[in-house]
Parts: sequence; C-alpha cells; structure tokens
Amino acid sequence: MIDHTLLAPEATDADVDALVAQARDLGVYAICISPSMLPVRAPGLVVATVAGFPSGKHHSLIKGAEARLAVEQGAAEVDMVIDVGAALAGDYTAVLSDIVTVREAVGDRAVLKVIIESAALPDAAIIEVCRVAERAGADFVKTSTGFHPAGGASVHAVRLMAETVGGRLGVKASGGIRTSEAAAELIAAGATRLGLSKSGAVLDGFPD
Repeated sequence: MIDHTLLAPEATDADVDALVAQARDLGVYAICISPSMLPVRAPGLVVATVAGFPSGKHHSLIKGAEARLAVEQGAAEVDMVIDVGAALAGDYTAVLSDIVTVREAVGDRAVLKVIIESAALPDAAIIEVCRVAERAGADFVKTSTGFHPAGGASVHAVRLMAETVGGRLGVKASGGIRTSEAAAELIAAGATRLGLSKSGAVLDGFPD
C-alpha cells in the first residue's frame, strides 16, 4: 500500500539511490520521486512521480507535457495537483479540464492520481472534486502534497473521499503520516494507498 516518497527540493541522485534501496528493504509497493530525477533504476518497484507539484498553479498543457515526459522516462504512476484555487472558486469545469488534459497526455500508460489538497478545501468542494476526478478518468484521489500550510491527510477527509468514490477509485492518503497509529486510522477510514516519507518508522509499528 505504500508509496515510499522523496520529493524534497534538495534531493540528489544519491538520495534517490538510497530511497530505492530502502524501498526494496522495506518491501513497499512504489517509490515516488520528482520528475527531474527520472529515469531511475528500481527493479521490483513501481515508479511514481508528480506533475504540477506542489502548487498546482501550472497551465494544464504544462502538467500534461510533464506527465507525458515522465511516463516516457519510466514512470508508471503520476500524481497531479489540481488548481486548488479553481476548486475553491467553484470552477469545477476548469478542474475537470485540467485532469482530462493530463489523463489524455498519458493515456492508459500510467495510473493517474489526483491530488486535491483536502486540508485547504471545505467538505462540499472535496466531494465535488472527487466526483470530477472520477468523471475525468482518474484512478485515485489523493489528499495532499504534504507541502501546503493547511496540512496533510486527515481521517475525516479520507473517509469523505472514500465515501464519495465508493470503491470505484483508490484513495491515497499522504502528508504528515508519521506513525503506525495514524496510518492505521487512515486505512480504516478508507485509504487504499499511503504516501510516506517515513515508511520505516510507520512500518515498525505494525506486526510482521
């Protein structure tokens, strides 16, 4: 269930190599790295990356081009950030167009996760953005970038997102998950994937 994540702006090639080694030792599902760090050798692991990260304030065509290049360089999953301002303004047509542009850019060559920045949105907007993501052909909705000052994943947001997509899409919880207790609560609320930068510490709290 875990995307072992390294999206720090100061990350180096050596840091990515260490991330891959850690991921293999921990037995996680995927690594998630910045697109500029691609391509990367990660045998036995799914490679995920981000688009329009972390602000989402990129032109949709730029997000699409970034996602397409990442897939060409070996990414099997793309986590894109919506324009949170458009969602707050109720412009869900713009949110839909943004997601569709990235979906069309990668086609069926990659899993598409849509980062909605749930801590920055009221419940009604969370629900509507999840509905829009499903209409646009996304595979997952994701809580957070982990970089927004409003915060990261919450049990409330994950439950709301899971209820809205009803199992038709995956739900990825990310941002500020540092303990096994927090991870277990998010899984119980409906998370089907976790984005973790502290994967080892979280897994230490679970039985083998």
